[in-house]
Amino acid sequence: MERKSFADMHCSVAQCLEVVGEWWSLLIVRDAFLGCTRFDQFQERLGISRNILHQRLARLVEAGILEKVAYSEHPPRYDYRLTAKGRDLWPVLTTMRQWGDKHAAPNGPPLQVVHKDCGHVSEALLTCSVCGEQIGVRDVRAVSGPGDVDALMDSRSQAGR
Repeated sequence: MERKSFADMHCSVAQCLEVVGEWWSLLIVRDAFLGCTRFDQFQERLGISRNILHQRLARLVEAGILEKVAYSEHPPRYDYRLTAKGRDLWPVLTTMRQWGDKHAAPNGPPLQVVHKDCGHVSEALLTCSVCGEQIGVRDVRAVSGPGDVDALMDSRSQAGR
Protein backbone atom coordinates (compact mmCIF):
# COMPACT_ATOMS: atom_id res chain seq x y z
CA MET A 1 0.00 0.00 0.00
CA GLU A 2 1.41 3.37 -1.00
CA ARG A 3 1.73 5.94 1.77
CA LYS A 4 -0.28 9.13 1.26
CA SER A 5 1.59 12.40 1.55
CA PHE A 6 0.06 15.15 3.66
CA ALA A 7 2.56 17.76 2.45
CA ASP A 8 -0.09 19.82 0.66
CA MET A 9 -2.69 19.58 3.42
CA HIS A 10 -3.10 22.84 5.35
CA CYS A 11 -3.33 21.30 8.83
CA SER A 12 -0.77 21.19 11.63
CA VAL A 13 -1.75 17.62 12.59
CA ALA A 14 -1.25 16.51 8.98
CA GLN A 15 2.14 18.25 8.85
CA CYS A 16 3.21 16.50 12.05
CA LEU A 17 2.13 13.16 10.54
CA GLU A 18 4.10 13.99 7.39
CA VAL A 19 7.25 13.97 9.55
CA VAL A 20 6.60 11.28 12.19
CA GLY A 21 3.53 9.41 10.92
CA GLU A 22 5.33 6.51 9.26
CA TRP A 23 5.40 3.19 11.07
CA TRP A 24 8.38 3.00 13.41
CA SER A 25 9.16 6.73 13.45
CA LEU A 26 7.56 7.56 16.80
CA LEU A 27 8.93 4.35 18.32
CA ILE A 28 12.42 5.45 17.25
CA VAL A 29 11.79 8.85 18.83
CA ARG A 30 10.42 7.12 21.96
CA ASP A 31 13.60 5.06 22.24
CA ALA A 32 15.72 8.18 21.73
CA PHE A 33 13.93 9.70 24.74
CA LEU A 34 14.75 6.51 26.65
CA GLY A 35 18.46 6.94 25.91
CA CYS A 36 19.07 5.00 22.70
CA THR A 37 21.50 6.77 20.42
CA ARG A 38 23.09 4.06 18.28
CA PHE A 39 21.78 2.24 15.23
CA ASP A 40 22.33 -1.20 16.78
CA GLN A 41 20.51 -0.15 19.99
CA PHE A 42 17.44 0.95 18.02
CA GLN A 43 17.57 -2.21 15.89
CA GLU A 44 17.85 -4.51 18.91
CA ARG A 45 15.11 -2.81 20.95
CA LEU A 46 12.64 -2.50 18.07
CA GLY A 47 13.36 -5.66 16.10
CA ILE A 48 13.03 -3.56 12.95
CA SER A 49 14.81 -4.54 9.74
CA ARG A 50 18.07 -2.70 9.22
CA ASN A 51 17.03 -1.18 5.88
CA ILE A 52 13.74 0.19 7.27
CA LEU A 53 15.56 1.54 10.35
CA HIS A 54 18.12 3.22 8.10
CA GLN A 55 15.31 4.85 6.06
CA ARG A 56 13.43 6.06 9.16
CA LEU A 57 16.57 7.44 10.82
CA ALA A 58 17.54 9.24 7.60
CA ARG A 59 14.04 10.76 7.36
CA LEU A 60 14.09 11.87 11.02
CA VAL A 61 17.52 13.45 10.49
CA GLU A 62 16.33 15.15 7.29
CA ALA A 63 13.28 16.50 9.16
CA GLY A 64 15.46 17.89 11.96
CA ILE A 65 14.04 15.56 14.65
CA LEU A 66 17.36 13.75 15.16
CA GLU A 67 20.91 14.78 14.42
CA LYS A 68 23.81 12.52 13.51
CA VAL A 69 26.87 12.98 15.69
CA ALA A 70 30.04 11.10 14.70
CA TYR A 71 31.60 9.01 17.46
CA SER A 72 34.02 7.00 15.30
CA GLU A 73 35.90 7.92 12.13
CA HIS A 74 37.24 4.45 11.23
CA PRO A 75 34.79 2.96 10.56
CA PRO A 76 32.38 5.89 10.41
CA ARG A 77 29.79 5.51 13.17
CA TYR A 78 27.16 7.91 14.48
CA ASP A 79 24.97 8.60 17.46
CA TYR A 80 21.43 9.77 16.72
CA ARG A 81 20.43 12.46 19.18
CA LEU A 82 17.20 14.35 19.61
CA THR A 83 17.28 17.97 18.50
CA ALA A 84 15.20 20.71 20.15
CA LYS A 85 12.56 20.01 17.48
CA GLY A 86 12.66 16.33 18.41
CA ARG A 87 12.42 17.05 22.14
CA ASP A 88 9.27 19.06 21.38
CA LEU A 89 7.62 15.70 20.58
CA TRP A 90 7.79 14.69 24.26
CA PRO A 91 4.23 15.84 25.06
CA VAL A 92 2.93 14.02 21.96
CA LEU A 93 4.55 10.74 23.01
CA THR A 94 3.51 11.27 26.63
CA THR A 95 -0.16 11.69 25.81
CA MET A 96 -0.03 8.73 23.41
CA ARG A 97 1.57 6.62 26.17
CA GLN A 98 -1.07 7.73 28.67
CA TRP A 99 -3.85 6.86 26.20
CA GLY A 100 -2.26 3.43 25.67
CA ASP A 101 -1.95 2.92 29.43
CA LYS A 102 -5.65 3.69 29.88
CA HIS A 103 -7.11 1.89 26.87
CA ALA A 104 -4.63 -0.77 25.75
CA ALA A 105 -2.67 -1.99 28.79
CA PRO A 106 -4.92 -4.47 30.66
CA ASN A 107 -2.12 -5.38 33.11
CA GLY A 108 -1.22 -1.78 33.85
CA PRO A 109 1.29 0.65 32.38
CA PRO A 110 4.48 -0.99 31.11
CA LEU A 111 6.36 2.25 31.85
CA GLN A 112 5.71 5.02 34.34
CA VAL A 113 7.14 8.51 34.51
CA VAL A 114 8.47 9.76 37.84
CA HIS A 115 8.73 13.50 38.42
CA LYS A 116 12.34 14.12 39.50
CA ASP A 117 11.48 17.01 41.86
CA CYS A 118 8.85 15.24 43.99
CA GLY A 119 9.70 11.59 43.29
CA HIS A 120 6.13 10.55 42.46
CA VAL A 121 4.66 8.83 39.41
CA SER A 122 3.16 11.63 37.38
CA GLU A 123 0.61 12.07 34.62
CA ALA A 124 0.91 14.94 32.17
CA LEU A 125 -2.12 17.23 32.04
CA LEU A 126 -3.09 19.87 29.53
CA THR A 127 -3.41 23.29 31.10
CA CYS A 128 -4.25 26.74 29.81
CA SER A 129 -1.01 28.63 29.15
CA VAL A 130 -2.64 31.86 30.40
CA CYS A 131 -4.64 31.00 33.53
CA GLY A 132 -3.10 27.63 34.42
CA GLU A 133 -6.45 25.81 34.65
CA GLN A 134 -6.59 22.20 33.49
CA ILE A 135 -8.33 21.93 30.12
CA GLY A 136 -10.07 19.19 28.18
CA VAL A 137 -11.91 18.93 24.89
CA ARG A 138 -15.09 20.45 26.36
CA ASP A 139 -13.21 23.45 27.76
CA VAL A 140 -11.90 24.83 24.47
CA ARG A 141 -13.20 25.93 21.08
CA ALA A 142 -11.41 26.19 17.76
CA VAL A 143 -11.00 29.57 16.04
CA SER A 144 -9.02 30.58 12.96
CA GLY A 145 -5.36 31.25 13.61
CA PRO A 146 -2.96 33.58 11.80
CA GLY A 147 -1.89 30.80 9.44
CA ASP A 148 -5.43 29.90 8.33
CA VAL A 149 -5.25 30.32 4.55
CA ASP A 150 -9.02 30.00 4.15
CA ALA A 151 -9.64 32.78 6.68
CA LEU A 152 -7.13 34.99 4.86
CA MET A 153 -8.90 34.32 1.58
CA ASP A 154 -12.30 35.08 3.17
CA SER A 155 -11.06 38.39 4.61
CA ARG A 156 -9.55 39.39 1.25
CA SER A 157 -12.77 38.66 -0.58
CA GLN A 158 -14.74 40.60 2.08
CA ALA A 159 -12.38 43.59 1.75
CA GLY A 160 -12.98 43.78 -1.99
CA ARG A 161 -16.73 44.27 -1.56
